[in-house]
Amino acid sequence: MGLLDILLGRTRPVAPDLDRLFALPSAAVTLEAATGFTPTGTGAVCFATVEGAVFEQTRQEAQALLDADADRTGPPVELRQDDYGYSWLLSRRAPDGLPELVNDLHAVNSALEAGGFGPQLLCSLAGFAGAGGRRLALVYLYKRGTFYPFAPLPGPAQRRDGALELRVRAALGDDLRIEPDLGRWFPVWGAPGL
Repeated sequence: MGLLDILLGRTRPVAPDLDRLFALPSAAVTLEAATGFTPTGTGAVCFATVEGAVFEQTRQEAQALLDADADRTGPPVELRQDDYGYSWLLSRRAPDGLPELVNDLHAVNSALEAGGFGPQLLCSLAGFAGAGGRRLALVYLYKRGTFYPFAPLPGPAQRRDGALELRVRAALGDDLRIEPDLGRWFPVWGAPGL
């Protein structure tokens, strides 16, 4: 960053650091102690769909990489589209398999990034469950290199539990790089893996 950038208040965007995903298993221990939420074993990577054979081949290779995992239990990796036209690659592991789930999320992100599709990556999430069927996701923003909690309230209305999200932020501040701008804590309604 040059002197002119400093004087004009411009900053460089944060480079994605996919290795931050590997902090999720230790953060899950802190999360369970502070809030009682435990991993569900589900997670997903969200990306903007691009038309074309090269992107489709890269996506299929990432999916095949995960499907070929001999330790996988349960259904294979699924590709889903949400109501907004984004694609989600959903992975399921045993609830105590969060490290393996994180490896899956990292592998998909890395494969798309290596294929030149890093700009299409939006976020990754790991799902957690609490008492009474409550749901929580820890969402990793690819382009910001930060995490934030997303806690939808039960019921048909799209409402969030803001107090829980702030409690999770306070609890995990030492474990994860939390997104400081609350305006970037985007809701991921209906996200697979949540």
